[in-house]
Parts: sequence; C-alpha cells; structure tokens
Amino acid sequence: MKEKHTKTDFRSLMEILLVATRLGFTSFGGPVAHLGYFHEEYVRRRKWLDEKSYADLVALCQFLPGPASSQVGIGVGVMRGGLLGGLLAFIGFTLPSVIALILFALVLQGLNVGEVGWIQGLKIVAVAVVAHAILGMAQKLAPDLQRKAIVLFALVATLLVQTAFTHVGVILVSGVIGYLIYRNQTSTDESRLLFPISRTFGFVCLTLFFGLLVLLPILREVTSLNWVAMFDSFYRSGSLVFGGGHVVLPLLEREFVPTGWLSDEAFLAGYGAAQAVPGPLFTFAAYLGAVMNGWQGGLLATVAIFLPAFLLILGTLPFWDTLRRNRKVQGALMGVNAAVVGILISAFYHPIWTSSILEPIDFAFAAILFSMLVYWKLSPWVIVLTGAIGGALLSIM
Repeated sequence: MKEKHTKTDFRSLMEILLVATRLGFTSFGGPVAHLGYFHEEYVRRRKWLDEKSYADLVALCQFLPGPASSQVGIGVGVMRGGLLGGLLAFIGFTLPSVIALILFALVLQGLNVGEVGWIQGLKIVAVAVVAHAILGMAQKLAPDLQRKAIVLFALVATLLVQTAFTHVGVILVSGVIGYLIYRNQTSTDESRLLFPISRTFGFVCLTLFFGLLVLLPILREVTSLNWVAMFDSFYRSGSLVFGGGHVVLPLLEREFVPTGWLSDEAFLAGYGAAQAVPGPLFTFAAYLGAVMNGWQGGLLATVAIFLPAFLLILGTLPFWDTLRRNRKVQGALMGVNAAVVGILISAFYHPIWTSSILEPIDFAFAAILFSMLVYWKLSPWVIVLTGAIGGALLSIM
C-alpha cells in the first residue's frame, strides 16, 4: 500500500504558498477553470496527488456548499502541509484577487472593466485549460460504457436543468447508479489520503459551522453593531451556496442592495471588476465590504464569506479517507467521479465556451493556446500571458 506522506517542514510550506500564489495571479475563468489549473499544477506537473484522489476531492467539494475550487485548493494544501498548509494554500490563491478588488472599490469604481480587450483573451485561456483537464479526467474516470453513460447523464441534466441544487442532485443520483453497477467491483487503487487533522478537530469545525449559522443572526438582533450585521450577511451567503461562485451573487444582492448598504450601480460595477481578476469569484465580497466600510470592511467580508467553506472542508476531510476506501462506498464514488466529468463538460460549454468563443478567430486562438499547453508543454503562466496579450491585440484588430 502506497501512502502520501505529508510534509510540514518550512520549505514545503513555502512551496505551497508560492505555488498557490502563482495560481492566484494566473487562474482566470471561474471555478471550473480553476479546477483545470489545479489539475494541471497539482496532478500533472507536481504529482502531489493522483487522478483518482483529485477527482474524489473535487466530488466532495462539489457536494459541499461553498466555493468548490477554493475548497479543493484548501484540501490539497492540507494533504501536503497539514492545517497550516491548507491555510497558506487558501491565502496564496485568494489574496491577489482580494487586494485587487479592494483597490477597485477604493480607486477604480468608475472603470468599465468589461470592455477591456485582454479580459476576452483570458476567457479564451480558460477554454484551453479546462478542455485539457476534461480530457485527462475523462480517460481516467470514465473508461467503460457504463461510466460514459453517467457522464452523459450528468452533462445533459446540468445543461437542461440549471438550478442551484442540480449539481448536488446529479451527484447523489450518480452515486446510487455507481453503487448499483459497481457494488461488487472495487477499485484496484489502494492509495491513502493522509489528512493530518484529527476527527475531534473535524467535529469541532462542523459544530462551529452550524453554531455560527444559528448564533450570528441572534447576535445581529440583540446588538446594533454594524460589523456584526455585515459578518452575518456574508457568512450566511457563503454557507448557503450550491453550484459555484455565480450563485452567491443574487444572495449578496438581496442582502445589501434593497437594504441600502450600497447602490445597484456600485454592485454591478463590482461584478464587472470581479470578472476581470483571477482567483475565486467569492472575493467579490472584498469589493462589497470595501465599498461599505473601507479596506477593513473588505477584509472582514472576505473572512466572513470564506469561513463556512473552511470549516466545512476541515470538518469533513478527517472522515473522507475512511469513506472513500470503504468497499460499499467505492462503487458509489466511481459513479460520482464520472458525474464530475459530466458536470465539468457542462460548465465548459456554459458559461466558459458561450462567453468566450464568439467568433472564428476566438476558436483559432483557443486552438493555439491548447496546443501550447498540451503539445508544447508550456507552463500555465506562459499560456495566461499569451492569452492576455493576444486578447488585447484581437480587440484592436
């Protein structure tokens, strides 16, 4: 039995921070694109975990509420460097966009970032990165006709029924189908995922998650503190989101625009800025907090909206390896992992493809970037830089 030993020395922790920070500066295109960047960096290039372990982690984070890509990054950091490794992975991936959006809020609220040409180039980069990730995962996770059928089911269902809970429903149904088909056929992969977090700590995190969900609204009612109300609104929004970062936008809009915390124009300007920066879309909260209460409000909003995701992933990871290696669970996971591929293909079409490939020249540019990544084996940051320059050039042609 091979084991993935967790390194917690200073050099490894700095490696986690530097790699995550580079991803934080270069991961454009939304949560599905982020999973593609993570797959390229953590699985293909650095081999910090294998395909199946990565798919299992993605499946868990797709099932949990919150920003799935951020939770996957935290999980990889925990596997590599313990609790501190998870925290550093989160900081590295999140901080660049937090700083950028706070600056947008304080300085550049009037900039129409949606018209900047290089943003279109970065959207096309996301097409190439996600296509590469899907091809690799499909080969490993859907090798037979049964799992290809599950991929097709997940693809069709998530394309045609686009609700906040569709992804969770598809994963549950696929898990049942996988169990029924593969309950007598277990995986030959006996690798273990060692999470240096005790089950007691995991239970405390889960208790804290639900406790804050109940306690914060009570504190908001009995106190008149502005920061408590802000923290409650962002925490609740981050706790109730299924289906990716875009789903949090209507929740945040309902929390802050009708109540007069900020104007509809300011909200929409911030949404445009959030599309222009790399990293998780949840960092849109940093912009909102900064508009309402300066840079301190931006940091408070960031902590509040990501705290549920942190508590949930740390709370479930200690139990995850035992579950994924249980003979009764392995069949279900085979179906779930196939469904994850279908969900990624669905998101690859909409919104990534539909918002990026608008003309034949966009498709031609995407093919060039894909070839640079897959055949010429260039680093993702080279692809991102080429995409930004190419997008700027295309906008003036």
